[in-house]
Amino acid sequence: MSSSRRSRQASSRISDDQITDLISKLRQSIPEIRQNRRSNTVSASKVLQETCNYIRNLNKEADDLSDRLSQLLETIDPNSPQAAIIRSLINE
Repeated sequence: MSSSRRSRQASSRISDDQITDLISKLRQSIPEIRQNRRSNTVSASKVLQETCNYIRNLNKEADDLSDRLSQLLETIDPNSPQAAIIRSLINE
């Protein structure tokens, strides 16, 4: 392995302290964990599981909202200012 490749790999590694800090930030960001009185005792793997679940739920909610906006768009005048706003929301 070349030395430049080794140095790239070494510089892209995350230290244990950085991982601990990131897990702590996730604990504070995920409502299901944040609401737990003992959130600091939740394991890192549980934090990652809850984070994945939270992201999946957010994606579902975004899809549902997009569907609802599309349905609403079908019921209004396509040339109205409201239609333009809805189209901009759907396309973001």
